[in-house]
Amino acid sequence: MCLNVRENFFKGEELPKEEIKKQIEKAIIEDSTFNIVGKKSVALTLEMGLIEKSGIITIKNVPIALVLI
Repeated sequence: MCLNVRENFFKGEELPKEEIKKQIEKAIIEDSTFNIVGKKSVALTLEMGLIEKSGIITIKNVPIALVLI
């Protein structure tokens, strides 16, 4: 299995954790899909209760989860 993380899709502005939480919470209200890629991102969404450990896969040591809300 291969994970192709393209900068033009995944890269964005780095924000403080609390700001990211606010943006995610706002997006949840609007029925969103999240592609969660990377250790910090996956840890944050676990902390927020958006994903469960059983919903995480790992490709080449990179954790990934998909959230459909």
